[in-house]
Amino acid sequence: MKTLKILSALLCYPQPEMQAALTEMATALERENQLPQAERWALQTFIHQMQRTDLMDLQESYIGLFDRGRALSLHLFEHIHGQSRDRGQAMVDLLETYRRHGFELSARELPDYLPLFLEYLAQRPADEALSLLTDAMPVIALIGARLAERGSDYYVVFDALAALVGEPASIAEIRRQAATEGPDQTVVNMDQIWEEEAVTFLANQEGCGINRPLPGVAQPVQWVPPPDSTRQSARSL
Repeated sequence: MKTLKILSALLCYPQPEMQAALTEMATALERENQLPQAERWALQTFIHQMQRTDLMDLQESYIGLFDRGRALSLHLFEHIHGQSRDRGQAMVDLLETYRRHGFELSARELPDYLPLFLEYLAQRPADEALSLLTDAMPVIALIGARLAERGSDYYVVFDALAALVGEPASIAEIRRQAATEGPDQTVVNMDQIWEEEAVTFLANQEGCGINRPLPGVAQPVQWVPPPDSTRQSARSL
């Protein structure tokens, strides 16, 4: 499903190549016609806004939303398991699922990164992809509700995902939580958290991509199919 691939690209850290491909994305969304009209129009407006915005401003906005705190983290298991050991095992299981279907990661990104997960789903049969997306919707809906509460236009991407599979049964409680929760404590207590995690973080920086200007900024996602695979590159639209 190209729609899932486009939604994945829109949630990645803005790069010149992504901004240059926005017109192609807008055309592909209309051509595939997988979304209701309201969601397609909202995405088209969001895409046109990204086209008109300076790339550095897009990058700064992205970092401010997704990389300065955990409430809007695009790593799905962080919202379920936090920093517990259960998160590590869940990521191992998810990575094994990717590999079982013939995909390896070429970027040093955690497997629960939402744009990566959506790229994987875009390569799977539609029924399977939508079933897996449904399973993840409680977390996805929570991130989307928090974005809407903050007045961020990124929420339209999450509305589009919900339009593909429907909102979770707990959507009313999810929206209530997003509307009533206080400030992101990982932002409020950033200095203390940095002191506790600095050694581990710095140890993990070896080999990071040159396009990551600040700690926590996700690398572009790319799949590397096996040599004998005939699958199309997940980066092409």
